Amino acid sequence: MKRSNKLSIFFKTFLWNISEAFSSIKSNKLRVLLTSTIISIGISSLVGILTSIDGIQQSVSSSFSELGSNSFYIRSLRNDRGKESGVIKKNYPIIKYREAKDFISRYDGSGIASISTRVTPIAELKYKSEITNPNVVVDAGDHNYMVTTQKEIISGRNFTQTENKNGNFVTIIGSRIKSTLFKNNEDPINKFITARGNKFKVIGVLGEQGSSFGPGGDNLIIIPIETSRKLKPSSRYEITVLVNELDKVSNDIDYSRGLFKLIRRDLIGSEDSFEIGKNESLNENLGEITGYLKIGGFTIGFITLLGASIGLMNIMLVSVTERTREIGVRKSIGATPNIIKNQFLLESILICLIGGVGGIILGMLFGNLVTIYIGGGSFIIPWLWILVSLIISTIVGIISGYLPAKKASELDPIESLRFE
Repeated sequence: MKRSNKLSIFFKTFLWNISEAFSSIKSNKLRVLLTSTIISIGISSLVGILTSIDGIQQSVSSSFSELGSNSFYIRSLRNDRGKESGVIKKNYPIIKYREAKDFISRYDGSGIASISTRVTPIAELKYKSEITNPNVVVDAGDHNYMVTTQKEIISGRNFTQTENKNGNFVTIIGSRIKSTLFKNNEDPINKFITARGNKFKVIGVLGEQGSSFGPGGDNLIIIPIETSRKLKPSSRYEITVLVNELDKVSNDIDYSRGLFKLIRRDLIGSEDSFEIGKNESLNENLGEITGYLKIGGFTIGFITLLGASIGLMNIMLVSVTERTREIGVRKSIGATPNIIKNQFLLESILICLIGGVGGIILGMLFGNLVTIYIGGGSFIIPWLWILVSLIISTIVGIISGYLPAKKASELDPIESLRFE
């Protein structure tokens, strides 16, 4: 019974303190408005920046998933000579065309496989009097390459299996190449461009992708793999496999690893002489970058809140001075120092929470507007940052209100009653 009585008294006292805090807030509306606005600015900057980062990451991640989080690659290991952890690193031969083609012919997995290679990253293209800068990327792939890399052709067509097999001089160009070489909205389809001294017939135009989609972006052309062998037969080759069902990717990677080890004649139990992995590394790199951005955004918000907490502490100290006589009256009729301290502390916390809620709403609106404007993402509610902001608001209220509350609780009731 004694414990229940103590809990009852505690809750009654707590509710009374909250009621008194609200009464004090109502009687000082302008001061509370200015103080909570300072808190609101700090919280809105924190929530706004972090929400916009989350939104942009979500938008870019969905774009990267279009590259193929359900795809994987097989490529040559980088031959970096030297030691790692005291062990001399072994160099392995690059993947040859014969090995890649052998894999394609023997592959019987759950997806679609293609071969590709980088012909050159420094090509110069010509069409009539128009010339590009010598920084055009020339990639080559078989007839399945456009499917496995999920590149979109907005005009024209993909090259056929026959065109690839015969090594025809046809090409699919990026959107930037189209705008550079073909002025006045001229249709590039069935026109001939010159690259590395050879004329290529344009049969397709890629949709705009942007520089985030790897080297080349929109500043590239794609030619058949057999055509590239006529230009540069000693290139290193890469295999890309697109699996339609995401849950089958891991099994297909294991199958492809075993098949390619057999083709490369790697010993059973030995390490891979090639690299095989998902295209998720793009998302991982993005996550690392946005992690640093979040730290920066959190730091900016924290500095703003630090200034706000100092301002709130100053206002609460002024409030203690102004209400000295009121504190004396309350103490004279039985209010303990602990009750006085809790009252001022709760008042400080409530002011911060009012500012915090306002800051969360403003921050959400700002963050989502930035996201929609930059990345075209959907409206998101950052539950994590809302919770963090409420916790921070409470902590700021406690820190800012502690000294004024302690000062109020220590006032002498007799001297306080004499205060004018």
